Amino acid sequence: MTTPQVWTLTAEPFDSPAARALWRAYYTEVSDRYYLLHEGRRTDPAELERGVVDHTGAELAPPGGRLLVGRYGGEPAGTAGVRLRDAGTAELTRVFVLPELRGRGGAALLVRGAEDAARALGATRMILDTRDDLVEARALYARLGYTETEPHNADPYADHWLARSLGQGASGAPGQGTIGAQGQRTSGSPGQGVS
Repeated sequence: MTTPQVWTLTAEPFDSPAARALWRAYYTEVSDRYYLLHEGRRTDPAELERGVVDHTGAELAPPGGRLLVGRYGGEPAGTAGVRLRDAGTAELTRVFVLPELRGRGGAALLVRGAEDAARALGATRMILDTRDDLVEARALYARLGYTETEPHNADPYADHWLARSLGQGASGAPGQGTIGAQGQRTSGSPGQGVS
């Protein structure tokens, strides 16, 4: 009998080996998607390297931020970051799941884990921005209760700004997973996705 695969989430340093590898995969994908759509080419390797190096994720370090690394079957598979923008508002960023592991509930679990992290930082509202071409992300955020708002930044690559009230308490709805005693979040049903 095969042991079912489960997602686990742990807070990790933004510069851990797993976090760095997942950041590179995320940045490569979103950059290539942008350039392929707008210029018919992939990202120039030197430009890609500059982008990866210039955006370290240091703003996701405690005390004002958290980076969650999702593992599927024990292997690094995705990330979600949160950083405080003010005392009551956190920003969701770097939500990413490796392409081969999408559709297994990891993205929703990562977002819910980031919401829990934001609550722990004192936030009552989560904001984010995304692009038109990231249709999968926009669908995920809508499904999780995020709604369009006025722009909260001047990011030239942002096309949509969204927000969600974090309310009170944890997001431990059925199938959403819970934070365990070891600080890990696990999926509610082994082998079952949330999406």
